[in-house]
Amino acid sequence: MRKLLVYLRNYKKETVLAPLFKMLEAGFELFVPLVMAVIIDRGIGGSNLAAYESGNMIVGDAHIVLRMGGLLVVLGVIGLICSITAQYYAAKAAVGFSTELKHALFEHIQGLSFTEIDTLGTSTMITRMTSDVNQVQNGVNMVLRLFLRSPFIVFGAMIMAFTIDVKSALIFVVTIPLLSVVVFGIMMLTMPLYKKVQAGLDSVLSTTRENLTGARVIRAFNKEQEEIASFEEKNGTLAHMQLFVGKISALTNPVTFVIVNVATIVLLYTGAVRVDEGTITQGEVVALVNYMSQILVELVKLANLIITITKALACANRIQNVFEIHSSMEWGCGHNINQDDYAVEFEHVHLTYAGAGAESLSDIDFRVKRGQTVGIIGGTGSGKTSLVNMIPRFYDATKGCVKIDGMNVQEYTMEELRSKVRMVPQKAVLFQGTIRENLLWGKNDATDEELWRAVEIAQAKEFVEQKEGKLDFHIAQEGRNLSGGQRQRLTIARALVGDPEILILDDSASALDYATDAALRQAIHNMEGSTTVFIVSQRASSIRYADQIIVLDDGLSVDIGTHEELLKRCSVYQEIYYSQYPKEEGGAQ
Repeated sequence: MRKLLVYLRNYKKETVLAPLFKMLEAGFELFVPLVMAVIIDRGIGGSNLAAYESGNMIVGDAHIVLRMGGLLVVLGVIGLICSITAQYYAAKAAVGFSTELKHALFEHIQGLSFTEIDTLGTSTMITRMTSDVNQVQNGVNMVLRLFLRSPFIVFGAMIMAFTIDVKSALIFVVTIPLLSVVVFGIMMLTMPLYKKVQAGLDSVLSTTRENLTGARVIRAFNKEQEEIASFEEKNGTLAHMQLFVGKISALTNPVTFVIVNVATIVLLYTGAVRVDEGTITQGEVVALVNYMSQILVELVKLANLIITITKALACANRIQNVFEIHSSMEWGCGHNINQDDYAVEFEHVHLTYAGAGAESLSDIDFRVKRGQTVGIIGGTGSGKTSLVNMIPRFYDATKGCVKIDGMNVQEYTMEELRSKVRMVPQKAVLFQGTIRENLLWGKNDATDEELWRAVEIAQAKEFVEQKEGKLDFHIAQEGRNLSGGQRQRLTIARALVGDPEILILDDSASALDYATDAALRQAIHNMEGSTTVFIVSQRASSIRYADQIIVLDDGLSVDIGTHEELLKRCSVYQEIYYSQYPKEEGGAQ
């Protein structure tokens, strides 16, 4: 938690003023029992001598009652103003803190490589960004408001009690440490349990996310009841943990009430004896009881504060754990002035994912000249996506190296490398907003002419022109108001904006019909410039006319060549091709 407090640096004034005004409020509150003692002893209990001598037995002094009553009102109003001011500054600091923390956490996550993101998991990161940060925000808010006020009231009440009567005040000396043991003992027990509760929340969130994103699949296979049972099991485990830690935390209030009430009884008995002895007055006994009541109220607040702090500390540690995870990738200084004949080179590249037992790619070695089209084909799990993911350096080679324009990708800056490479992933991802806003991801200052040209090449012009607003048509979250083929074509258009040097289509035309797919490939082939294109596809027709085709099988490059060459000598390619076309037709073609 200490490391996260750096995000309060812009709210130093608020972090000082909030507890300061709370302590001012507490100071005024400590004077209230003394004023009440004066009202009882001198205002109500005192005799008006002039009235007594005239024969009117009027006991008490109305002037003192009115004057002291007015003082109570003043103390209350000032205390209210101080309290509102303190809460304003505390809320401002806490909200500002959480805002900066979320920005920093989001930026840190964005800087992690795919390896670390895969290890952390999406649901875990969402929980850290939302639930955990909110808990820490509440903790900061409560600490600024009560962390100094409650101890100040507790020890201030004890000191004020000593100014009234030392013997009676000794009861406070015994009561306060006993209450502290109870409160902090429960805190030490519950802190590790709250960490387990947050981990259980991760599991429930992961299940919820899977069910929401895969709702159609679940219903298609009639698995609703199984998923409900799975969710109820995980949610039940979370509820059991919450109930268990809640029961322990719930002991705080009753135990503190019992201790304080017992102390109040002892205080009343002792006070009665001391009044009978003439050592203290009735008003002073009332003041002592009021101080004990203040201690009770503040310790209940402190107990609740401790629970909040316990949750906040557990969540802060989880957030800090994310900050302590650093990207395994180090970027170079870039500035490549080399214009090598080869746009992309793989030099005996091996890839093993973190935590995997075997290599996903083994000894991949090939070269691609600038402007060539490369097809990548292979069976499911053969490593096609893994191979193209290494070009924009989503993953680093375990052995060997990947070069672009003759320079190792690890020597580029992130901006330089990603500006050269545009990738269209298997799953078409569009963001909520207009078509124009999505396309501008490819180039921030692209003109309408450039956008329409990219849309036309991607074979999306026809349906974009039919949309209301055309380029300003609003896309729903995840592109739900578009068909699968429309989403794929727009993601391809987004990659084409800005004329990338290297374009990677990772099975990104799977939702397109054969005619549209062919038209798309022809349009990309006819683009101006010397764009190097990688096409990953399960369709032999999609990569048939590529300058070279890389055939993968179980992470190995079994052969590289043109369609005609592979059809003659590569058994893996033959198997894939003839599974899609009759052998007689293949021979005729």
